[in-house]
Amino acid sequence: MTILEETIAAIRPADPAAVAEARAHQDRLTKPRGALGALEDVAVRLAGAAAVSPPPLPVPAALAIFAADHGVHARGVTPWPREVTLQMVGNFLAGGAVANAFAAQVGASVTVVDVGVAADLDPAPGLTISKVAYGTADLSRGPAMTPEQAIAALEAGMAVARDLVEGGARCLVTGDMGIANTTASAALICAFTGHDAAVVTGRGTGVDDETLARKVEVVREALRVNGLEPEWNGASGTLAPVSGVSALETLAAVGGLEHAAIAGFVLAGAALRVPVILDGVIAGAAALAAAAFAPDVVDHCVAGHRSAEPGHVVALDHLGLRPLVELELRLGEGTGGLLAHPLVCAAVRVMHEVATFDSAGVTDKEA
Repeated sequence: MTILEETIAAIRPADPAAVAEARAHQDRLTKPRGALGALEDVAVRLAGAAAVSPPPLPVPAALAIFAADHGVHARGVTPWPREVTLQMVGNFLAGGAVANAFAAQVGASVTVVDVGVAADLDPAPGLTISKVAYGTADLSRGPAMTPEQAIAALEAGMAVARDLVEGGARCLVTGDMGIANTTASAALICAFTGHDAAVVTGRGTGVDDETLARKVEVVREALRVNGLEPEWNGASGTLAPVSGVSALETLAAVGGLEHAAIAGFVLAGAALRVPVILDGVIAGAAALAAAAFAPDVVDHCVAGHRSAEPGHVVALDHLGLRPLVELELRLGEGTGGLLAHPLVCAAVRVMHEVATFDSAGVTDKEA
Protein backbone atom coordinates (compact mmCIF):
# COMPACT_ATOMS: atom_id res chain seq x y z
CA MET A 1 0.00 0.00 0.00
CA THR A 2 1.01 3.62 -0.45
CA ILE A 3 1.65 5.88 2.54
CA LEU A 4 -1.74 7.48 1.98
CA GLU A 5 -3.49 4.10 1.86
CA GLU A 6 -1.66 2.86 4.95
CA THR A 7 -2.61 5.98 6.88
CA ILE A 8 -6.26 5.77 5.90
CA ALA A 9 -6.35 2.07 6.81
CA ALA A 10 -5.05 2.87 10.30
CA ILE A 11 -7.85 5.31 11.12
CA ARG A 12 -10.51 3.95 13.44
CA PRO A 13 -13.83 5.49 14.45
CA ALA A 14 -14.51 6.62 17.98
CA ASP A 15 -14.41 3.63 20.32
CA PRO A 16 -18.02 3.10 21.53
CA ALA A 17 -16.99 1.52 24.84
CA ALA A 18 -14.70 4.44 25.69
CA VAL A 19 -17.41 6.91 24.69
CA ALA A 20 -19.96 5.19 26.94
CA GLU A 21 -17.53 5.02 29.88
CA ALA A 22 -16.58 8.68 29.46
CA ARG A 23 -20.20 9.76 29.39
CA ALA A 24 -20.97 7.66 32.47
CA HIS A 25 -17.91 9.06 34.25
CA GLN A 26 -19.05 12.61 33.49
CA ASP A 27 -22.38 11.81 35.12
CA ARG A 28 -20.66 10.55 38.29
CA LEU A 29 -18.60 13.71 38.81
CA THR A 30 -19.49 16.20 41.56
CA LYS A 31 -21.49 18.55 39.39
CA PRO A 32 -24.96 18.55 37.89
CA ARG A 33 -25.15 16.31 34.84
CA GLY A 34 -24.38 18.27 31.70
CA ALA A 35 -23.31 21.35 33.67
CA LEU A 36 -20.10 21.77 31.67
CA GLY A 37 -21.98 21.86 28.39
CA ALA A 38 -19.78 21.54 25.31
CA LEU A 39 -16.71 20.78 27.40
CA GLU A 40 -18.25 17.47 28.42
CA ASP A 41 -18.71 16.62 24.75
CA VAL A 42 -15.06 17.47 24.06
CA ALA A 43 -13.85 15.15 26.82
CA VAL A 44 -16.08 12.35 25.57
CA ARG A 45 -14.90 12.94 21.99
CA LEU A 46 -11.26 12.67 23.01
CA ALA A 47 -11.97 9.50 24.99
CA GLY A 48 -13.57 7.93 21.95
CA ALA A 49 -10.68 9.00 19.75
CA ALA A 50 -8.07 7.62 22.14
CA ALA A 51 -10.15 4.49 22.88
CA VAL A 52 -9.66 5.00 26.61
CA SER A 53 -11.45 6.87 29.39
CA PRO A 54 -10.33 9.20 30.78
CA PRO A 55 -8.44 10.25 27.64
CA PRO A 56 -4.77 11.31 27.85
CA LEU A 57 -4.14 14.96 28.61
CA PRO A 58 -3.58 16.71 25.25
CA VAL A 59 -0.23 18.21 26.22
CA PRO A 60 2.16 19.22 24.92
CA ALA A 61 0.61 20.72 21.81
CA ALA A 62 2.38 21.27 18.51
CA LEU A 63 1.36 23.81 15.89
CA ALA A 64 2.30 23.17 12.27
CA ILE A 65 1.96 26.12 9.89
CA PHE A 66 1.84 24.91 6.28
CA ALA A 67 2.81 27.63 3.79
CA ALA A 68 2.17 27.73 0.05
CA ASP A 69 1.34 30.12 -2.78
CA HIS A 70 -1.54 30.09 -5.24
CA GLY A 71 -1.70 30.68 -8.98
CA VAL A 72 -5.22 32.09 -8.64
CA HIS A 73 -3.60 35.14 -7.03
CA ALA A 74 -3.16 36.44 -10.60
CA ARG A 75 -6.94 36.84 -10.89
CA GLY A 76 -6.96 39.76 -8.45
CA VAL A 77 -8.80 38.01 -5.63
CA THR A 78 -6.78 39.84 -2.96
CA PRO A 79 -4.94 43.16 -2.75
CA TRP A 80 -2.05 41.56 -0.84
CA PRO A 81 1.05 40.78 -2.93
CA ARG A 82 2.07 37.15 -3.21
CA GLU A 83 5.44 37.94 -1.62
CA VAL A 84 3.69 38.26 1.74
CA THR A 85 3.57 34.46 2.02
CA LEU A 86 7.38 34.30 1.99
CA GLN A 87 7.68 37.33 4.25
CA MET A 88 5.29 35.86 6.81
CA VAL A 89 7.23 32.60 6.85
CA GLY A 90 10.23 34.69 7.89
CA ASN A 91 8.11 36.37 10.53
CA PHE A 92 6.99 33.01 11.95
CA LEU A 93 10.57 31.79 12.10
CA ALA A 94 11.62 35.00 13.84
CA GLY A 95 8.84 34.59 16.40
CA GLY A 96 7.06 37.80 15.45
CA ALA A 97 3.60 36.65 14.38
CA VAL A 98 0.37 36.42 16.36
CA ALA A 99 0.60 32.63 16.14
CA ASN A 100 3.97 32.76 17.89
CA ALA A 101 2.54 34.86 20.71
CA PHE A 102 -0.44 32.55 21.16
CA ALA A 103 1.77 29.46 20.98
CA ALA A 104 3.99 30.87 23.73
CA GLN A 105 0.89 31.55 25.82
CA VAL A 106 -0.24 27.92 25.67
CA GLY A 107 3.20 26.30 25.60
CA ALA A 108 2.91 24.92 22.07
CA SER A 109 5.82 24.34 19.74
CA VAL A 110 5.76 25.97 16.29
CA THR A 111 6.89 24.22 13.12
CA VAL A 112 6.73 26.05 9.79
CA VAL A 113 6.44 23.83 6.71
CA ASP A 114 7.26 25.08 3.22
CA VAL A 115 5.09 22.88 1.07
CA GLY A 116 4.68 25.29 -1.83
CA VAL A 117 6.10 28.77 -1.29
CA ALA A 118 6.96 30.42 -4.61
CA ALA A 119 10.57 31.02 -3.59
CA ASP A 120 13.50 29.08 -2.20
CA LEU A 121 13.96 29.24 1.56
CA ASP A 122 17.22 28.77 3.40
CA PRO A 123 17.29 26.11 6.12
CA ALA A 124 16.42 27.53 9.53
CA PRO A 125 15.51 26.27 13.00
CA GLY A 126 11.81 25.50 13.12
CA LEU A 127 11.50 25.21 9.33
CA THR A 128 10.70 22.01 7.49
CA ILE A 129 11.24 22.24 3.73
CA SER A 130 8.88 19.84 1.97
CA LYS A 131 8.35 21.85 -1.21
CA VAL A 132 6.20 20.08 -3.75
CA ALA A 133 5.99 22.98 -6.23
CA TYR A 134 6.48 26.73 -6.37
CA GLY A 135 2.82 27.37 -5.76
CA THR A 136 -0.20 25.95 -7.55
CA ALA A 137 -1.50 26.62 -11.04
CA ASP A 138 -4.48 28.95 -11.47
CA LEU A 139 -7.46 26.85 -10.36
CA SER A 140 -9.82 29.04 -12.39
CA ARG A 141 -8.13 27.88 -15.62
CA GLY A 142 -7.76 24.18 -14.82
CA PRO A 143 -6.52 21.89 -12.05
CA ALA A 144 -4.45 23.64 -9.41
CA MET A 145 -2.31 20.53 -8.91
CA THR A 146 -1.61 17.25 -10.58
CA PRO A 147 -2.76 14.20 -8.61
CA GLU A 148 0.90 13.40 -7.99
CA GLN A 149 1.49 16.83 -6.47
CA ALA A 150 -1.58 16.51 -4.26
CA ILE A 151 -0.40 13.12 -3.01
CA ALA A 152 3.09 14.47 -2.35
CA ALA A 153 1.61 17.33 -0.31
CA LEU A 154 -0.69 14.95 1.58
CA GLU A 155 2.29 12.77 2.45
CA ALA A 156 4.33 15.82 3.49
CA GLY A 157 1.63 16.71 6.02
CA MET A 158 1.53 13.12 7.25
CA ALA A 159 5.29 13.11 7.78
CA VAL A 160 5.11 16.31 9.85
CA ALA A 161 2.37 14.84 12.06
CA ARG A 162 4.33 11.64 12.60
CA ASP A 163 7.52 13.54 13.43
CA LEU A 164 5.74 15.78 15.94
CA VAL A 165 4.04 12.86 17.66
CA GLU A 166 7.29 10.88 17.76
CA GLY A 167 8.84 13.97 19.33
CA GLY A 168 6.30 13.90 22.17
CA ALA A 169 3.35 15.99 20.94
CA ARG A 170 0.02 14.78 22.28
CA CYS A 171 -2.15 17.33 20.49
CA LEU A 172 -1.77 18.71 16.97
CA VAL A 173 -2.94 22.17 15.88
CA THR A 174 -3.36 23.13 12.24
CA GLY A 175 -1.91 26.36 10.88
CA ASP A 176 -1.63 27.87 7.41
CA MET A 177 -0.12 30.71 5.42
CA GLY A 178 -0.82 31.43 1.78
CA ILE A 179 -1.98 34.62 0.12
CA ALA A 180 -5.21 33.88 -1.85
CA ASN A 181 -5.85 30.65 0.02
CA THR A 182 -9.37 31.64 1.07
CA THR A 183 -10.32 31.53 -2.62
CA ALA A 184 -9.13 27.93 -2.88
CA SER A 185 -10.87 27.19 0.42
CA ALA A 186 -14.18 28.50 -0.91
CA ALA A 187 -13.84 26.33 -4.02
CA LEU A 188 -13.10 23.24 -1.94
CA ILE A 189 -16.04 23.90 0.39
CA CYS A 190 -18.40 24.33 -2.58
CA ALA A 191 -17.10 21.14 -4.18
CA PHE A 192 -17.40 19.02 -1.05
CA THR A 193 -20.67 20.42 0.33
CA GLY A 194 -22.61 21.45 -2.78
CA HIS A 195 -23.11 25.05 -1.68
CA ASP A 196 -23.06 27.99 -4.08
CA ALA A 197 -19.95 30.16 -4.25
CA ALA A 198 -21.83 33.26 -3.11
CA VAL A 199 -22.77 31.49 0.12
CA VAL A 200 -19.29 30.34 1.14
CA THR A 201 -16.93 32.96 -0.28
CA GLY A 202 -15.86 35.62 2.20
CA ARG A 203 -13.69 38.70 2.34
CA GLY A 204 -10.55 36.88 3.44
CA THR A 205 -8.01 39.53 4.36
CA GLY A 206 -10.70 42.19 4.14
CA VAL A 207 -11.37 42.80 0.44
CA ASP A 208 -13.79 45.44 -0.81
CA ASP A 209 -17.14 44.73 -2.48
CA GLU A 210 -15.73 44.82 -6.01
CA THR A 211 -12.97 42.34 -5.18
CA LEU A 212 -15.41 40.09 -3.33
CA ALA A 213 -17.67 39.95 -6.39
CA ARG A 214 -14.66 39.06 -8.55
CA LYS A 215 -13.62 36.42 -6.04
CA VAL A 216 -17.08 34.77 -6.12
CA GLU A 217 -16.99 34.64 -9.91
CA VAL A 218 -13.48 33.18 -9.90
CA VAL A 219 -14.64 30.42 -7.54
CA ARG A 220 -17.55 29.68 -9.89
CA GLU A 221 -15.18 29.58 -12.84
CA ALA A 222 -12.90 27.18 -10.99
CA LEU A 223 -15.78 24.81 -10.25
CA ARG A 224 -17.04 25.04 -13.83
CA VAL A 225 -13.75 24.42 -15.64
CA ASN A 226 -12.89 21.54 -13.31
CA GLY A 227 -16.27 19.84 -13.59
CA LEU A 228 -17.14 20.44 -9.94
CA GLU A 229 -20.21 22.66 -10.14
CA PRO A 230 -22.79 21.61 -7.53
CA GLU A 231 -25.68 19.65 -9.02
CA TRP A 232 -29.36 20.36 -8.46
CA ASN A 233 -31.06 17.59 -6.53
CA GLY A 234 -34.69 17.67 -7.60
CA ALA A 235 -35.79 15.30 -4.85
CA SER A 236 -34.50 17.52 -2.05
CA GLY A 237 -34.72 20.82 -3.87
CA THR A 238 -31.15 21.68 -2.95
CA LEU A 239 -27.70 21.77 -4.49
CA ALA A 240 -25.44 18.78 -3.90
CA PRO A 241 -21.78 17.96 -4.59
CA VAL A 242 -21.10 16.68 -8.09
CA SER A 243 -21.08 12.89 -8.17
CA GLY A 244 -18.40 10.57 -9.51
CA VAL A 245 -15.37 12.69 -8.59
CA SER A 246 -12.89 11.29 -6.08
CA ALA A 247 -11.53 13.11 -3.05
CA LEU A 248 -8.09 13.22 -4.65
CA GLU A 249 -9.43 14.63 -7.92
CA THR A 250 -11.34 17.35 -6.09
CA LEU A 251 -8.42 18.29 -3.87
CA ALA A 252 -6.03 18.44 -6.82
CA ALA A 253 -8.45 20.46 -8.95
CA VAL A 254 -9.26 23.35 -6.63
CA GLY A 255 -7.18 22.94 -3.47
CA GLY A 256 -3.89 24.44 -2.41
CA LEU A 257 -0.70 22.66 -1.54
CA GLU A 258 -1.22 23.71 2.08
CA HIS A 259 -4.78 22.35 2.02
CA ALA A 260 -3.46 18.98 0.88
CA ALA A 261 -0.71 19.03 3.51
CA ILE A 262 -3.16 19.94 6.28
CA ALA A 263 -5.48 17.14 5.13
CA GLY A 264 -2.55 14.73 5.41
CA PHE A 265 -1.64 16.17 8.81
CA VAL A 266 -5.20 15.55 10.04
CA LEU A 267 -5.31 12.04 8.59
CA ALA A 268 -2.03 11.07 10.25
CA GLY A 269 -3.08 12.54 13.58
CA ALA A 270 -6.23 10.43 13.46
CA ALA A 271 -4.27 7.33 12.51
CA LEU A 272 -2.00 7.92 15.52
CA ARG A 273 -5.04 8.60 17.78
CA VAL A 274 -3.74 12.05 18.66
CA PRO A 275 -6.42 14.79 18.73
CA VAL A 276 -6.23 17.48 16.09
CA ILE A 277 -7.52 20.99 16.81
CA LEU A 278 -8.65 22.63 13.59
CA ASP A 279 -8.15 26.33 13.01
CA GLY A 280 -10.24 28.42 10.62
CA VAL A 281 -11.64 28.23 7.11
CA ILE A 282 -8.48 26.86 5.49
CA ALA A 283 -8.35 24.04 8.05
CA GLY A 284 -12.09 23.50 7.64
CA ALA A 285 -11.72 23.11 3.88
CA ALA A 286 -8.76 20.75 4.38
CA ALA A 287 -10.74 18.73 6.93
CA LEU A 288 -13.52 18.28 4.37
CA ALA A 289 -10.93 16.77 2.05
CA ALA A 290 -9.57 14.55 4.83
CA ALA A 291 -13.10 13.38 5.66
CA ALA A 292 -13.73 12.61 1.99
CA PHE A 293 -10.73 10.26 2.11
CA ALA A 294 -11.65 8.76 5.50
CA PRO A 295 -14.97 9.76 7.14
CA ASP A 296 -13.88 8.46 10.56
CA VAL A 297 -11.18 11.15 10.70
CA VAL A 298 -13.81 13.58 12.02
CA ASP A 299 -14.02 11.63 15.31
CA HIS A 300 -10.44 12.73 16.02
CA CYS A 301 -10.93 16.44 15.34
CA VAL A 302 -11.98 19.36 17.52
CA ALA A 303 -13.14 22.62 15.95
CA GLY A 304 -11.07 25.27 17.68
CA HIS A 305 -13.14 28.25 16.60
CA ARG A 306 -15.64 29.62 14.10
CA SER A 307 -14.03 32.22 11.90
CA ALA A 308 -15.66 35.24 10.31
CA GLU A 309 -15.51 33.52 6.89
CA PRO A 310 -18.99 32.26 5.89
CA GLY A 311 -17.53 29.13 4.33
CA HIS A 312 -16.15 28.04 7.68
CA VAL A 313 -19.65 27.76 9.15
CA VAL A 314 -20.69 25.65 6.16
CA ALA A 315 -17.64 23.40 6.52
CA LEU A 316 -18.13 22.84 10.25
CA ASP A 317 -21.82 22.13 9.82
CA HIS A 318 -21.03 19.59 7.12
CA LEU A 319 -18.44 17.93 9.36
CA GLY A 320 -20.78 17.98 12.35
CA LEU A 321 -18.30 19.87 14.51
CA ARG A 322 -19.15 22.49 17.11
CA PRO A 323 -16.57 25.29 17.48
CA LEU A 324 -15.32 26.10 20.97
CA VAL A 325 -14.54 29.78 20.41
CA GLU A 326 -16.28 32.47 18.38
CA LEU A 327 -14.35 35.73 18.41
CA GLU A 328 -14.75 36.90 14.79
CA LEU A 329 -11.18 35.84 14.04
CA ARG A 330 -10.07 35.76 10.40
CA LEU A 331 -6.29 35.58 10.68
CA GLY A 332 -5.42 31.94 10.14
CA GLU A 333 -1.91 30.84 11.17
CA GLY A 334 -3.45 28.48 13.75
CA THR A 335 -4.45 31.32 16.07
CA GLY A 336 -8.00 30.13 16.76
CA GLY A 337 -6.85 26.56 17.31
CA LEU A 338 -4.25 27.71 19.81
CA LEU A 339 -6.78 29.78 21.73
CA ALA A 340 -9.01 26.72 22.03
CA HIS A 341 -6.26 24.43 23.32
CA PRO A 342 -6.59 25.45 27.01
CA LEU A 343 -10.32 24.68 26.82
CA VAL A 344 -9.61 21.22 25.42
CA CYS A 345 -7.06 20.64 28.19
CA ALA A 346 -9.51 21.82 30.84
CA ALA A 347 -12.20 19.49 29.51
CA VAL A 348 -9.89 16.49 29.84
CA ARG A 349 -8.41 17.56 33.18
CA VAL A 350 -11.90 17.46 34.67
CA MET A 351 -12.06 13.78 33.82
CA HIS A 352 -8.78 13.11 35.63
CA GLU A 353 -9.05 15.33 38.69
CA VAL A 354 -12.66 16.01 39.67
CA ALA A 355 -14.01 13.68 42.33
CA THR A 356 -17.03 11.49 41.86
CA PHE A 357 -20.03 11.68 44.18
CA ASP A 358 -19.00 8.37 45.79
CA SER A 359 -15.31 9.21 46.28
CA ALA A 360 -16.08 12.66 47.70
CA GLY A 361 -18.89 11.54 49.94
CA VAL A 362 -21.25 14.00 48.28
CA THR A 363 -24.91 13.07 48.01
CA ASP A 364 -26.09 12.77 44.44
CA LYS A 365 -29.58 13.88 43.49
CA GLU A 366 -32.27 11.24 43.51
CA ALA A 367 -32.60 9.40 40.21
